[in-house]
Amino acid sequence: MLTALTRAFRTPDLRKKLLFTLGIIVIFRLGSVLPTPGVNTENARKALEAAQSSELSSIYGMVQLFSGGALLKLSVFALGIMPYITASIILQLLTVVIPRLEALKKEGQAGTAKITQYTRYLTIGLAVLQSTAFVALARSGQLFGTSANDLPILLNDDIFTVVVMVVTMTAGTAVIMWLGELITDRGVGNGMSILIFTQIIAVFPSELMNIFRQKGAFTFTIVMIVGIFMIAAVVFVEQAQRRIPVQYAKRMVGRRMYGGTSTYIPLKVNQAGIIPVIFASSLLYLPQLLVTLFANSQESNVVVEWIAQNFGSGDTPIYMATFFLLIVFFTYFYVSITFNPVEVADNMKKYGGFIPGIRPGRPTAEYLNYVLTRLTAPGSLYLGLISMVPIFALTLAGATQNFPFGGTSILIMVGVGLDTVKQIESQLQQRNYEGFLR
Repeated sequence: MLTALTRAFRTPDLRKKLLFTLGIIVIFRLGSVLPTPGVNTENARKALEAAQSSELSSIYGMVQLFSGGALLKLSVFALGIMPYITASIILQLLTVVIPRLEALKKEGQAGTAKITQYTRYLTIGLAVLQSTAFVALARSGQLFGTSANDLPILLNDDIFTVVVMVVTMTAGTAVIMWLGELITDRGVGNGMSILIFTQIIAVFPSELMNIFRQKGAFTFTIVMIVGIFMIAAVVFVEQAQRRIPVQYAKRMVGRRMYGGTSTYIPLKVNQAGIIPVIFASSLLYLPQLLVTLFANSQESNVVVEWIAQNFGSGDTPIYMATFFLLIVFFTYFYVSITFNPVEVADNMKKYGGFIPGIRPGRPTAEYLNYVLTRLTAPGSLYLGLISMVPIFALTLAGATQNFPFGGTSILIMVGVGLDTVKQIESQLQQRNYEGFLR
């Protein structure tokens, strides 16, 4: 990887793309620390420190992860890339349900551009809703839990300040989308993935420093060893795939002969990626949010007390079992809607392709479904175990309250890193091919 980066910086046009990408990242991080107008930054900092040290700190883990620590500081880019991720997932799910979107997806580049435009509109709508919700929580003193009641987060508690903050955060989300598209068009890698990668990496130095200060050098070393082992394991599994051989028969079109080639269908062990973990974490965030909203209620509610006891923190057996089962369920669910064996089998039959030993058509679809189901089983278990590592680290070892090498962060970092390095290497091969001509 380091060799590829060195060669990339020696290539003039690739060097320009890399420097352009780094410049966009700097602008992105600047907006993540720039406070929104109307925020009392000193009180926000004190309230955040009190909330992170409280028993409800597990609520803020996912929020901090996908905003790079910007959301709980109420900065200009406070919402980060989360509205875009949510909008993309919603559009992807609706594509299976709504025939119009499914038809657009099959139209090629024009249909994809239309779906992308719908994703942008939905992102702005979600940004308005999310920014309004978080500003309202900050206004009422509930954004950081019960510890922030005596610390006013807003300088002025009037409607004009609230509107300005909502407009600023929504505009920040639109700017983030634009920066991501600039990286995709003029930089290296997928822009949105690079920005997510940047947000996750941004919180690593501070969390590792907190481990060293609070737990000492021994625990810090153990955490680093566990982190390196997890990265190696994730790289190994993410690269693993089952290659289904496909043979194309020869056919005569006019006076020319086509086909007769061999290829394969790559089925990854982790075909669903990070999406099941995001789904499961989002669902389990709801009961924790409910506990936070009713924390100051004088009325005793048996349901709220049970939720607070079993889902208020991430170290209870019921929480861990529910989290694991939700990840397994969403892995199967997402793979079933993103990979259609019947459609793949029909396309193969249409172009004269077949799997050796398997008849075209329905037998091919049944075989692909059988292989995919068997592959999804270890893939779902892998996602569940990787996501449970930080919870076990907190429960069993007591390593740290904010374990930096969480399953979600490792999966995103490794996936984006591998994809970016592959794109750099492919562009290097286009410009400096080392083959029979050398």
